[in-house]
Amino acid sequence: MRRDVFQAIADPVRREIIELLAMQPLSVNEVAEKFEISRPAISKHLKILSECGIIAFNKIGRERLCLIQPQKLIPAFLWIKQYNKLWEDRIDSFENYIDQIQLKKDKK
Repeated sequence: MRRDVFQAIADPVRREIIELLAMQPLSVNEVAEKFEISRPAISKHLKILSECGIIAFNKIGRERLCLIQPQKLIPAFLWIKQYNKLWEDRIDSFENYIDQIQLKKDKK
């Protein structure tokens, strides 16, 4: 099965793993300790992230260190960025609407 960055970030556990690894490389066991789900479930998430190219494994002795490959997240970032202005405009419009309602309420 061919996977892409969007499949990787679609799952909240994988997004949390990405956040953890963005701070520092961790062993598979260290990643698993951060979650209340099974070690096999974490391994499956790590496998998907690896298949998407978002993480790489570096074997040191008996441990596998998980390393973030941030450049692989660029396509998702660029795709999301194009909608940034749209959402800002909608939020601003909603905020103005709320302000108008509050003004009417205050005048009463």
